[in-house]
Amino acid sequence: MDQKLAQLSVLNQKDKGAAYLFLLSGIFTSQGNINIAHDVHALVDHLINQDAGIIAGRQVLSELIKSLTSSAILNSELRKIIVEDVLSIVQLRATSYEEQVNLLKFELADILENDEDWSGAARVLRSINLEASQRSDENKLRVYIRIVRLLLEEEDSVQAETYYNRATSLIHSTSDRETLLAYKLCQARISDYARKFLEAASRYHELSFVGEIDEDERRYMLSAAVTCAVLAPAGPNRSRILSSLYRDERTAELPTYNILSKMFLDHILRPVEVKEFEKTLKPHQLAKIALSANDRLSSSLEDGDFFEGASTRTGPTTVLDRAVMEHNVLASSRIYNNITFGGLGALLDLTPGAAETMARKMIEQGRLKGHIDQVDKLICFEAAREEDDAQGKAGGLGDVNQDTEDTGSLFTKRWDKQIRLTAAHVETLAQHLTENGLLCSEAVRM
Repeated sequence: MDQKLAQLSVLNQKDKGAAYLFLLSGIFTSQGNINIAHDVHALVDHLINQDAGIIAGRQVLSELIKSLTSSAILNSELRKIIVEDVLSIVQLRATSYEEQVNLLKFELADILENDEDWSGAARVLRSINLEASQRSDENKLRVYIRIVRLLLEEEDSVQAETYYNRATSLIHSTSDRETLLAYKLCQARISDYARKFLEAASRYHELSFVGEIDEDERRYMLSAAVTCAVLAPAGPNRSRILSSLYRDERTAELPTYNILSKMFLDHILRPVEVKEFEKTLKPHQLAKIALSANDRLSSSLEDGDFFEGASTRTGPTTVLDRAVMEHNVLASSRIYNNITFGGLGALLDLTPGAAETMARKMIEQGRLKGHIDQVDKLICFEAAREEDDAQGKAGGLGDVNQDTEDTGSLFTKRWDKQIRLTAAHVETLAQHLTENGLLCSEAVRM
């Protein structure tokens, strides 16, 4: 090969392109060429480093890429070695061979993705400078969506969201049905990883009806919709999603149908059922959650809470834990007119203070109807009217604030406002009594 390249180097510049192409063709057409990787390396190194000319170099590299993307080399590992080797050589003059470098990177990403090296494929695609190339917005969009999909396969939701936001800014540039469906699936998965489970469940369920998607994929999306609905914060909005899924005939065939039906029918969930469901969850759906300082303080055991068998848990530890506890609080409101802090704590396996904190948050956020008597340590549930119950199942209570973290600042501000109003009323009453001679000014000053 070195001898052939030396002969070609003395040719006129206009003849070099055809000669190099003929030599490249011979490398790939030779039967059983065991030195194909060495020959390709020698040819590309000569083109790039021996100043064979940019025009000839681009022609040969473009033809080489066509050969690599075709079935000329069946061994994927050998093709990967050649692509990586060629990239390492051409990368030194990437500004002169920008389009060829990008095509090589796309080919390498395809090989890595076929080998299920998701992070490697995403890393290669991220190294492509799409802004500098002459690619349309639609082509850039497809690349961004592909990067998001690969990063989500690797459970890297933080980086995935960055590229998802870039895709969102370009989504208007396409009307291609396949691209739009891929984007919507990324939307659902990003919401899932961000623990916006209500949003994710709705999008998964919507996609499960799309006929263009493979049947197995639609079944997976339906199952994902059920999982996200179960993990969502309890309340009327989740009831609406649960209602849609429960009435979908396809969910009866899913292994998660039992927990779906119990949640929809407001049955209390048992630990055994929760453990079975937990086995179907992905790592991000079992994420740990932390309690605020106020919650830890209000959930601690008091002197009267110590008895044999009393729980010492001060709150839920995972997303699933919280979802199940909140559901059981709602289910309890259907069974009891009222319940003590200790009774609810025993049901939820929490301290009485932690049970009261959970009920308080749900009442505050509009997800539970009732009031709390802190003197008698009693939670009183308000009986829902029939129309309210129907609205709950249809999500008719309107937008509900479902913040997961409560620092207690809202109640502090409300308490301060009540103090100011009370002080103002006392001042008005004192002035009225003084004006009518019922209270002497000296007594007011005292």
